[in-house]
Amino acid sequence: MRVHVADHPLITHKLTVLRDKRTPSPVFRQLTSELVTLLAYEATRAVRVEEVEIQTPVTTTMGVRIGDPRPLVVPILRAGLGMLEGMVTLLPTAEVGFLGMVRNEETLEPSTYAERLPDDLSDRQCFVLDPMLATGGSLGAAIEFLFNRGAQDVTAICLLAAPEGVAAIERQVAGRDVTLVLGALDERLNEKGYIVPGLGDAGDRLYGTV
Repeated sequence: MRVHVADHPLITHKLTVLRDKRTPSPVFRQLTSELVTLLAYEATRAVRVEEVEIQTPVTTTMGVRIGDPRPLVVPILRAGLGMLEGMVTLLPTAEVGFLGMVRNEETLEPSTYAERLPDDLSDRQCFVLDPMLATGGSLGAAIEFLFNRGAQDVTAICLLAAPEGVAAIERQVAGRDVTLVLGALDERLNEKGYIVPGLGDAGDRLYGTV
């Protein structure tokens, strides 16, 4: 498993504003979208392309375009939905699927309550969107779900992660082609399974339900 922690002052600046509990939901949503676009730039470095010949105003030349089958973007509902716009801004030709997952606040175990994905993901590159990698339960279950459908490789984009969550994903996906792209790697989880210092509940802050 590969882990890439973004190291850019713009990303750190935007994350700082996201962390501030005074940041209102509209600003939080806008910054989340901007952050995901920046992270998606790193996440798509290995996206498959194919050569194509084009005609410029001057001459013909060779370039590349996104290859087939097209990448699949999979936000984990509900908080991952707030990351979708930023991802498709950079990768507009991608297809979009959805996974609805919820964490039991007592056991911290995830369960799937909805899915809208192709039945066969053979040879597909998948990009999973989940703002917070805390215990790793939901993201790990989502990655397993995609591989069981035949996905070739999976890249997860997270705004923040805890070391415990990264370690849990690494144990679970041993031997598989998985990349984590993180805005920041925080200190730890607290006793309730929340990331410290974190930014609170991303879903609540995105949609104003605090």
